[in-house]
Amino acid sequence: MADREAHIPSVAEEVVGVVNVTTLSSRQYCVILDPVGPDGKPQLGQKRVMKGERSFFLQPGECLERGIQDIYVLSEEEGLVLRAVEAFNDTEEREEEEEAEEEELQGRAKRSRRSGVLRRPGDRWMLRGPIEYVPPVAVEVMLRRQAIPLDENEGIYVRDIKTGKVRAVIGHTYMLTQDEELWQKELPANVEALLSSPLDPLADRSDRTRAGVDRPRDKTKVVSYRVPHNAAVQVYDYREKKARVVFGPEMVMLGPDEQFTVLSLSGDKPKRANVIKAVCLLLGPDFFTDIITIETADHARLQLQLSYNWHFDVKSPADPSDAAALFSVPDFVGDACKAVASRVRGAVASVQFDDFHKNSNRIICSAVFGFDEKMAVRPSLRFNQNNLIISSVDIQSVEPVDQRTRDALQKSVQLAIEITTNSQEAAARHEAERLEQEARGKLERQRITDQAEAERARKELLELEALSAAVESTGAAKAEAQSRAEAARIQGEAAVNEAKLKAEAQRIEAEAELQRLSKAREEELVYKKKIDHLEVEKQERLAQIESQRFSQLVESLGSDTLKEMARAGPELQVKMLQALGLKSTLITDGSSPINLFTTANGLLGALPGQGQ
Repeated sequence: MADREAHIPSVAEEVVGVVNVTTLSSRQYCVILDPVGPDGKPQLGQKRVMKGERSFFLQPGECLERGIQDIYVLSEEEGLVLRAVEAFNDTEEREEEEEAEEEELQGRAKRSRRSGVLRRPGDRWMLRGPIEYVPPVAVEVMLRRQAIPLDENEGIYVRDIKTGKVRAVIGHTYMLTQDEELWQKELPANVEALLSSPLDPLADRSDRTRAGVDRPRDKTKVVSYRVPHNAAVQVYDYREKKARVVFGPEMVMLGPDEQFTVLSLSGDKPKRANVIKAVCLLLGPDFFTDIITIETADHARLQLQLSYNWHFDVKSPADPSDAAALFSVPDFVGDACKAVASRVRGAVASVQFDDFHKNSNRIICSAVFGFDEKMAVRPSLRFNQNNLIISSVDIQSVEPVDQRTRDALQKSVQLAIEITTNSQEAAARHEAERLEQEARGKLERQRITDQAEAERARKELLELEALSAAVESTGAAKAEAQSRAEAARIQGEAAVNEAKLKAEAQRIEAEAELQRLSKAREEELVYKKKIDHLEVEKQERLAQIESQRFSQLVESLGSDTLKEMARAGPELQVKMLQALGLKSTLITDGSSPINLFTTANGLLGALPGQGQ
């Protein structure tokens, strides 16, 4: 059926429907189902791809699969995962860029090649950008891949769907291939809670009451953990059956088969097991506090609150065996508290209550640290299993457990306080009396000393009065003499100043006269210069007038006239000689000098006449 602008159905035709034109732009395509063949018959079960830019009408029985679709425009960081629906020969024409490696440095050259690849049904492959792609009917677009940008400390878990092998890609931008997918790493619930907790393992180590908001984790990204300063984390690889210890500050990134070693430590007071859950092990120095109950030799039960300062003895760089020993004891807090409490109980069980009450610090420190070869208390207690060192013990409180013992101890303490108070009062009273007697003696001695000082001052006053009278009598005469000398000095200075002023006035008059004469000579020189200049200008103008007169005279006579006047004398002489028939003649009387210049001129001037 041909296309036409208008159609009038005949009586044997029925209008089934109106088909609108299908218009495709240059960036669109469509897939036609059951297309009509060249013979006009529908090809059932077949497909045809129509690419823009074009317009057409669907024939009877044809329809569009998924309507009009945009072509796939892929950037450099994008790709398409394709699957073959039926067997075909892939002859996708692509333009590739190759960089020449020859010595002539020819730059980059573009070439086109046609590569034919046999695709079988079910084959998967990947098409990478930058490219514009329209899938043929035998190809199904499975996925559109996007390159995943990864920082230096970021990564993803990638699983090969063919082999099942999982690997971690870290530190560079990566695009999954057609045989890869993102893999989700599952972690134990306690590890998830510790990693998602916003609490800082170092700053918030003593605050277990504040609960943070759990943040969901992207399970496809590589699990990372920032190990704080002066801390360690143990990571165990279940595939290699090996563990590694990472010391902070450092970033730990787990592989597909690696897991964190979770520490379950004792906490609270008194210590209870499995209270603190942590991924990182703090290396100290720090302290932990425990409450223990002891019994003395006289069966007095006491409750002690002890605080221990501790740290791990780790050298930098740490040896692998020493690093692994840090995690050899699962609950080092509980084990250390139990060991120290056992030593303290054993030491206190052999002493009386009074001795322990008086020497509690010495007994506990000697029990915890022990003695060395010189019978001196050691400075620290070391646990060789994990290199834990307890450096000091602080006794924070000692309280009896039994109420009667507590009351008796309270009464003895009050009695001791009263005895101490009374003794202090008596000592203070005795000291006050002694100080009073000393003060009286000091006061009497000070009075006698003051009287002696007063007499000495009176004697000095009389001596000063006599001296002042003598000074006063001599001072008047001295002042009069000084005033006369000062008057004479002033008169002399006035005379000298007068002479200086007169000399200065004469100098000023002489300088003024000299300046007057200098000005007069300068003005006279200026006058002479002007007169000479005028005279020179006068002579120059006269010379110019004379030269102008002479030039005008020459112009008025003419060059020919002047030439004839110059030739007239020599020519007349030549004619005269020719008339006389003489070649050359020199007549002199012998007494008159001969002007040889004029004679030579005449001789030479005759030559032009002869030539004429």
